[in-house]
Amino acid sequence: MAAEWLSFTVRRREAVLVAPAEPTPHEFKELADVDFQGTTRLQISGIWVIKEALSKALVFYYPFAGRIRGGVDGRRPVVECTGEGVLLAEADADIRLDQFGDALLPPIPCSEQLLQNVDGSEGLYDTPLLLIQVTRLRCGGFAMGVRLNHILSDAGGLLQLLKATAELAMGAPRPTLLPVWQRYLLQARDPPQVSYAHREYDEEEPVKFEDSVLRSFFLRREDVRALKSRLPGDMQKITSFDLLTACVWRCRIAALRLDPGQRVRAMAIVTGRGRCSAVVPPGYYGNSFAHPVALSTAGELCGNPLAYAVQLISKAKSEMTTEYLRSTADLIVVKGSATYTSSIGSMIVSDLRQLGLRELDFGWGDAVLFTPMHSDEVFHYYFHYTNTIGEEGVVVMLRLPAPAMERFAEEMESIMKDC
Repeated sequence: MAAEWLSFTVRRREAVLVAPAEPTPHEFKELADVDFQGTTRLQISGIWVIKEALSKALVFYYPFAGRIRGGVDGRRPVVECTGEGVLLAEADADIRLDQFGDALLPPIPCSEQLLQNVDGSEGLYDTPLLLIQVTRLRCGGFAMGVRLNHILSDAGGLLQLLKATAELAMGAPRPTLLPVWQRYLLQARDPPQVSYAHREYDEEEPVKFEDSVLRSFFLRREDVRALKSRLPGDMQKITSFDLLTACVWRCRIAALRLDPGQRVRAMAIVTGRGRCSAVVPPGYYGNSFAHPVALSTAGELCGNPLAYAVQLISKAKSEMTTEYLRSTADLIVVKGSATYTSSIGSMIVSDLRQLGLRELDFGWGDAVLFTPMHSDEVFHYYFHYTNTIGEEGVVVMLRLPAPAMERFAEEMESIMKDC
């Protein structure tokens, strides 16, 4: 079914607060310096959850049931663990999952109905830290939308809460992985020791695209393998992330038709989970990522073989170490904040494939799809997808001005034809 012809109606009940199922400590918890990166000062959208299991999970993850309080007398914000709860809205949609067809990819028609705002809930301070909408579909399935206050947690931390909720929904007495707060592990050192240049936070002229469009591109596994075959033999072990990001970066810059001498940046959101265990122990659910950056000029990026961009991405990603994460925390304190600039020559990539979100099972089976609903001019997302004929692959989701998006599609098609 073509996306432009798909429409449906959602009837939503009034949102309610879901509090922890048992009493929890009323206390103030300090956040880590890494929680104050520019990319965390927002609320992000995602998915899911079931009321009773969520209430039980909040006993373990009780800071989610609290509120962010603004800093007083020059002090930074803290989490007040009030036990008030998170917002949950139930809804019903007059549509079946199979009616979406390929329109299930962003931009999803009428997606705004799957996560409707609750008045007074969108601020960073003094508001619920999670807004969840569970929408029942006519086929018996359901869609779950989640908006997270990013200053408390990143996608990996949110996933821990959701996995705990799913386990409790399936009858487990407690989560397999217990939560760890310990934000002091990612506090700045005293004195701060900024040991990297952190060009990801260089100030550049911000841009707001006019008449921009959101679009998703599906690459089959066979397409990714064919793309990799174009690289030299000594690069055949590079990751699909490095390959995809290099490809998307080149196509994006070519589509924007930038001056050959203009500096361009590709930033990869890299988590410290699993690679920085000294400061990110198992169970840690705070923000634990950084944005190592690859730099080039538009002319060099588009004029060199694809392997050139792949090497830049791989090198940048390899910089993500415990020291890099500590240096990021130190930089935030030294500068007072660390905010990326939405410049025309910059892109940030978030790979959601490794989170295991499709395997979340609340008792109805694995999820069919996990996807962000929106993106800005800088953020690009990767996520798993299986098309309507059963082919598995990866979706690249991004936003560009309409004319540039057409050129981007042509660039991507040209690269794939050369494989």
